[in-house]
Amino acid sequence: MRVKTRFALLAAATLTLSSAAQAAPVFINILTGGTSGVYYPIGVGLSQIYSDGIAGSKTSVQATKASVENLNLLQAGRGELALALGDSVADAKNGVEDAGFKTPLTKLRALGGAYPNYIQIVASKESGIKTLADLKGKTISVGAPKSGTELNARAIFKAAGLTYEDMGKVQYLPFAESVELIKNRQLDATLQSSGLGMAAIRDLSSVMPLNYVAIPSEVVTKIGNPAYQSAMIPANTYDGQAEAVPTVAITNILVTRADLPDDVVYDMTRLLFDNLTRLGNSHSAAKDIKLEAAAKNLPIALHPGAERYYKEKGAL
Repeated sequence: MRVKTRFALLAAATLTLSSAAQAAPVFINILTGGTSGVYYPIGVGLSQIYSDGIAGSKTSVQATKASVENLNLLQAGRGELALALGDSVADAKNGVEDAGFKTPLTKLRALGGAYPNYIQIVASKESGIKTLADLKGKTISVGAPKSGTELNARAIFKAAGLTYEDMGKVQYLPFAESVELIKNRQLDATLQSSGLGMAAIRDLSSVMPLNYVAIPSEVVTKIGNPAYQSAMIPANTYDGQAEAVPTVAITNILVTRADLPDDVVYDMTRLLFDNLTRLGNSHSAAKDIKLEAAAKNLPIALHPGAERYYKEKGAL
């Protein structure tokens, strides 16, 4: 009788432990960017999708300085998913100190390629800035120091034969603050790296006339980095932008940590692609996320959970 009782107690304890393990919450903190950019609303959309689709999940969205900070936070275990520019991800893997990475970040794994970021250089019409060369002697903002956007700015200006010293003043400011300074005529231009239809530029274009500065394909070629590809900002993306504008695009990567369970990352990947239409309602840039391209040409290894999903779908 005692033996039976012991077995019953042991079985009950095992069941309790198993239930507790199954009920353990899945924390998913999504690292994004500034609240006026594109990363943030996409992060909010993903958090809602994961909250609805992963049992026991506790999701949160963190506003950050974007790519470089996101990758360092992931490495430190302070996030489960992040959006980051492809060139920053490559620099993180290689530990490029000038790009903000003191040592190689070894814990990063890709969930998949997302949508392209477009470099968008806008200037007040009254500044007279129409070309990259016109930026000489003018004031421009380029994002936070060593952010993905600022690293893009350095690469583009160098390829165009320009340096920060050529500018009247370079300011390291987020999207929303840059727009306010242009409105107040305290800043001539801003370089933004974002999805198309960015809220801050839409806001600015609705209240004052702007010039949209082209980045010619020959400048893109001189950058000498395959992460940078020639692209176009379609006409009428913003108020007063009657013509398409040549620019450069860089793919964003959804990055996670190597130590996350395979099943969790599998579900995160599956739910992303099962809900692309819903995510596109969070921001139109998400409509450019394509399953057939998501597992290709990545600067870091795929997480095994994501890899399993892509193989099941024939995308790898």
